Amino acid sequence: MKKVAVIGSFIVDLMARMPHLPEPGETVMGSFFKAGPGGKGGNQAVAAKRAGSNLVYSTKIGKDSFAEIARASFAENAISMDYVFETEKAATGAALISVDEVTSQNEIIVILGASATYEEEDLEKLKEALSGCEYLLLQMEINREATERLISMAYDMGIRVILNPAPVQQLSEELYSKLYLVTPNEVEARILTEIACDDIEGCRQAARAFMEKGVERVIITIGKRGVYYYDGETEEIIGNYNVKVLDTTGAGDAFNGGLLAGLSQGMELLSAARYGNVVSNLAVTKLGTAPAMPTKQEIDVFIEKEQIKF
Repeated sequence: MKKVAVIGSFIVDLMARMPHLPEPGETVMGSFFKAGPGGKGGNQAVAAKRAGSNLVYSTKIGKDSFAEIARASFAENAISMDYVFETEKAATGAALISVDEVTSQNEIIVILGASATYEEEDLEKLKEALSGCEYLLLQMEINREATERLISMAYDMGIRVILNPAPVQQLSEELYSKLYLVTPNEVEARILTEIACDDIEGCRQAARAFMEKGVERVIITIGKRGVYYYDGETEEIIGNYNVKVLDTTGAGDAFNGGLLAGLSQGMELLSAARYGNVVSNLAVTKLGTAPAMPTKQEIDVFIEKEQIKF
């Protein structure tokens, strides 16, 4: 099994469900509340670990009560704490999540906290963690300078870098050529390329725009339509399955973690994308983010039931 890494945020999710998302100034009576582990880095790491990967994970947490939620989550999912750094400079990150219980749509406010305090000494320690890794998955939920430094570091080490550019923000142009793969959703792809992904032609143009920047391959998650894959030669829409959607929060993280797990298991990228899509489809059938990520057993049962070929 190939060694892979996720470096990114850990954030405690404070999630409430309600009949509809509030308008500005409106108070809505909620029906459910839960606090639990989350953050794009944490979610993707849990998804990758549960889906069957040889994983190294790094994040940064504060010295507070929310940090205990992090430790409990890592212990439950057999994720090593070797590269989980602690700081007194900021509290553990938090996210306020509102979920429409009718449509399953969500609104999220993220406070990065400790996740945004990566320093040079932390990055130096991560050289050891990344040694022997074939893939590194990053997002945009740690401080930008650390993300950009990690891209260059991993590239120089011969590691294939996957960037999930979320929450969306511009990346230094010269770094795109150091990326093996970008995995934006349709909104992020539109913001970064100024091309709408409303149909397959739009997705194709957006993917080519990324490639013109130097990215090798592009995968765009397109919501209910599934996943768009393009590597310059092969193009495919990977459709969703007929599952009962309960909560779409963390669906993109489930896909990215599942994709990484597929690569760790030795799959080619297109097969890994199909595998990630299975993971994402299973995750939305449960409430929450990290706790909703499916296990390898659940994934295997679903694959056999649906007779999915990779």
